[in-house]
Amino acid sequence: MADLLARTRESVLWPVRVYVLLAWTWCRALAQYPASLVMMTLSTSLGAFAEMGAVFVVFGHAGEVSGFGMAEGLLIAGMATTAFACADMVMGMVEGLGRHIRTGSLDVMLVRPVPPLVQMATDRFAPRRLGRIVPGSAVTAVALAACDIDWSVGKVLMLPVLLVSATAICCAVWIIGACLQFFVADAREAANSITYGGQALSEYPMAIYPKNVVRAATFVLPLAFVTWQPALYLLDRPDPTGLPGFLRFATPFVAVALCAVAAACWRFGLRHYRSTGS
Repeated sequence: MADLLARTRESVLWPVRVYVLLAWTWCRALAQYPASLVMMTLSTSLGAFAEMGAVFVVFGHAGEVSGFGMAEGLLIAGMATTAFACADMVMGMVEGLGRHIRTGSLDVMLVRPVPPLVQMATDRFAPRRLGRIVPGSAVTAVALAACDIDWSVGKVLMLPVLLVSATAICCAVWIIGACLQFFVADAREAANSITYGGQALSEYPMAIYPKNVVRAATFVLPLAFVTWQPALYLLDRPDPTGLPGFLRFATPFVAVALCAVAAACWRFGLRHYRSTGS
């Protein structure tokens, strides 16, 4: 039993160690040009602030949107930016799957003793993407302090779980979108419409969208569990869209289920992959 547990632990931790090693290799390479890295990181940060600035303008002009005030709106936007930025940094490079298929470099990855998903995710790993995580985290922290939240031990403990689960959901969405390219190599733009479009959808209260959109974002592609349902839980607000209240507790379970779906999609795509022959 001890040997089985040791092998299981090693099988889980080994891809993580390889991921960190490959990502660190790219970071060291990019650090050879520190001025360029700093400028690109700052420009990425400015882009993130501009996106959340649009949310600030909307709420500043309207006062309230679907019953949610400025601080609550910034909380939702900050959580969306943080989750998608973390997922973009960890797993965003899988969107280049189509390029690897066309050039035949995926074949090289398949014969290496490293999981191809790890190689894909760390290919050209870009630490400049931290420039999106920091603004999103800062806005989230400020909004949490500004919102009228009745903090309890449960909420304090649940907050990091919600943030990690939201990031896991976004990572799974990235992988599922990338898997389209196993069958349509030029489907990157369609995949981006799911990932980056999903971020834009998640930056505002779901109550502003038609009910069909809300249900699709809850039960089909569960982006509502990235920001909307966690925000309702933290704010102790009833769901104005009329969905059941227990959904606000479902984010961790949705994250596990969607990661399992993403893993199945990845394995399915690999099984049906045919080499370019080049």
